[in-house]
Amino acid sequence: MTMSENLDKQFLESIIKSIVSVPDAVTVERTVDERGVLLTLKIDPSDMGFVIGRRGQTAQAIRTLLKVVGARNNSRVNLKIYDPNNGNRPERPERREYSQDNTIDTSAIDDLKI
Repeated sequence: MTMSENLDKQFLESIIKSIVSVPDAVTVERTVDERGVLLTLKIDPSDMGFVIGRRGQTAQAIRTLLKVVGARNNSRVNLKIYDPNNGNRPERPERREYSQDNTIDTSAIDDLKI
């Protein structure tokens, strides 16, 4: 593997390590087949939201940048983000229910005579 072939992997690692909170957990596996280069990204599960972003916007932006890097090297680069939870989100804590009582305590300002 030459330096130019490994450029996409190094590029991905540097981007991801700069946005996650556990950079030591970042690993990238690079495989080549007839469809092109596949980069499989493994990160700490707590960083999944940072890498994917809202509605997948961050992941899509990273994929776009990888396509540019691949085009410069005459290869097709795809990104797979390894999900140890298989797409199942962790349980969120229950939301607090607020009372429907619309009475507001105004006793503190009643004596101001405004």
